Amino acid sequence: MTSYNLLLLPGDGIGTEIMAEVKTVIDWFGKRGVASFEYEQDLVGGSAYDAHGKAVSEATMAKALAADAVMFGAVGGPKWADVPYDVRPEAALLRLRKDLALFANLRPAICYPALAEASALKRELVEGLDILIVRELTGGVYFGEPKEIVTLENGQKRAVDTQLYTTSEIERIARVAFDLARTRKSRVDSAEKHNVMKSGVLWKQVVTKVGAEEYADVSLGHILADNCAMQLVRQPKQFDVIVCDNLFGDILSDVAAMLTGSLGMLPSASLGAPDATTGRRKALYEPVHGSAPDIAGKGIANPIAMIASFAMALRYSFGLVEAADLLERAIAGVLDKGLRTADIYTEGTTKVGTHEMGAAIIAELERLSA
Repeated sequence: MTSYNLLLLPGDGIGTEIMAEVKTVIDWFGKRGVASFEYEQDLVGGSAYDAHGKAVSEATMAKALAADAVMFGAVGGPKWADVPYDVRPEAALLRLRKDLALFANLRPAICYPALAEASALKRELVEGLDILIVRELTGGVYFGEPKEIVTLENGQKRAVDTQLYTTSEIERIARVAFDLARTRKSRVDSAEKHNVMKSGVLWKQVVTKVGAEEYADVSLGHILADNCAMQLVRQPKQFDVIVCDNLFGDILSDVAAMLTGSLGMLPSASLGAPDATTGRRKALYEPVHGSAPDIAGKGIANPIAMIASFAMALRYSFGLVEAADLLERAIAGVLDKGLRTADIYTEGTTKVGTHEMGAAIIAELERLSA
């Protein structure tokens, strides 16, 4: 039986509660003989700052680098609002992304039929929605230099952020998008501003070249990023895989997330390059939502995004596609039965707590695999 090593980093707020439910899911798959999952839990974010004076310790970073995948909960909260900027809880996530070289962020936007009424859009526009946004995560305007605010001779201030991309950075994120498209509907749309930005011109050229030379079997379209935002609201199901740079990916993935009706339902993955020897990628999986300190400790947080993040780990880190499909079907099945945590509760459904939702998903896994 293949063995995998996981590092669990619950973090702060509801992170500890939702990670507890993921543990039961990991254990369930281990007992079923799908694979052997070894895991260790450590501190990150505000809890790490309280213990070590920094958002992530060197020892924890070493464990993350050695792990086959990292499961990350959520960090931050008002308790740490005044800590120094470089050791703030959120710095942990940036450090993990940087040191693990996680350049590809995968943000699915899935609208379960049972939750279609929760979307701001009409049911027919979002029911069955399944979009995957592939965002370049370590380049672009967030990291380009110069990045500064300077005072000019006339006393005015000037702020500069630099949008910067190289051919190789665009090629590798394009390949991730094309590879994923092959497992879906063989369709990629590249969102860029090639009409007004030189980086957009290069982005379009490189993605087109990669597609033509390496992925002739995958259909490729180009769309201006602002038009893509409009089309996501107008007719979202026209898209399947969208690839974009760091800035536009940040914006478009949030637009797509809100189509589903609940930010608390959405998982994400951040992937590195394949290892030259093993072919495995460094990876971090996390829910899109935050630490929600206002409900922490009340047992009412929604664990589905965290559990769905493990489904992504099964699929993208471990190649256990059937297990991932099973877990995603179990989540959908529980929702079809009308179980809801407080964030997705509507009249006529059954309100449950964090542990009850996790237990229901385990029960549905048992039913589906019987």
